[in-house]
Amino acid sequence: MKLTVYAALIVGLLTISGCTTPQSIHPGAVWLDNRGQLIQAHGGGVIKLGNTYYWFGEDRSRDNSRTNRCVSCYSSKNLAHWTFCNQVLKLGNVENFQRGWALERPKVFYNPRTKKYVMYMHIDGALPGQSGGYSFARIGVATCAKVDGDYQYLKSFRPLGHESRDIGQFVDDDGTAYLIFEDRPFGFRIAQLSDDYLTLEKEMCLIPEHLEGGALVHYNGLYYLIGSELTGWNANPNVYATAKSLAGPWSEFKDIAPPETKTYDSQSTMLLKVAGTKTTTVIFMGDIWKPRMQWDSRYLWMPLEIGDGKLWLPQPHDWMLNIKTGEAVIKQ
Repeated sequence: MKLTVYAALIVGLLTISGCTTPQSIHPGAVWLDNRGQLIQAHGGGVIKLGNTYYWFGEDRSRDNSRTNRCVSCYSSKNLAHWTFCNQVLKLGNVENFQRGWALERPKVFYNPRTKKYVMYMHIDGALPGQSGGYSFARIGVATCAKVDGDYQYLKSFRPLGHESRDIGQFVDDDGTAYLIFEDRPFGFRIAQLSDDYLTLEKEMCLIPEHLEGGALVHYNGLYYLIGSELTGWNANPNVYATAKSLAGPWSEFKDIAPPETKTYDSQSTMLLKVAGTKTTTVIFMGDIWKPRMQWDSRYLWMPLEIGDGKLWLPQPHDWMLNIKTGEAVIKQ
């Protein structure tokens, strides 16, 4: 039975993609783009426009200018093969940071009212007179009229007056856009974007847990929120909680994988929901960080076991996704 389903999935994938080989995703392996180069989309996020997915993330290429912080964009029809589109942001030191300033976790939203693409990012570094550390704790905003065009940096700010470090994006089933941000020392905050997406309009809730790497999905009437412990570059056991409303109340946090695996050495960045004609698959998008070789940091994408208030990240194996039906098959 498993072989029959697997064979049918391969046929479906071949039909959809027009490729002559199955479209497999290999968690933790080297992931190359259409140019044969390492995909540079760390701490990133994915949006879908029509039948095309766009993946944005930190570009940590070794040949980048040391004075710039960069974001790249890739496109795909099947979430397995990615085409490089553009280095959509090459940001210089626009905020007069001290040496070693950071641009992290870029997330792009499409605003249907303004027809603009709005990129949020974590902007941080040492303030003038300070020797180091993440003390700026702000959100940066850039916009573009084209999804893979050259984004123009607008401003940075502390959302709703709070500190912000790791950020996550979420668009609910009704199209409302939200940002998740870590406000140390208070916890996770979830806030709704303004009509033009250029700022945050109102806070939905504060979850008083010391977590980062926020990722959120709405699945079968429940919200599932994943977060990572505050251990810097080192992996840790990611956890999740559920609620019927973004305003809460939220359940207690539980492990998403065996704690000793430290989330299979990864950290959450997004939960991507793929709704097909037969089923809906929720993909855990995680980063396997290599702090001393950031350009070679890897990605752990796996379909989650999710439903009835439970969420579990299976042990990573190669897997395949039928974009049309939404069916995922893990190779054992």
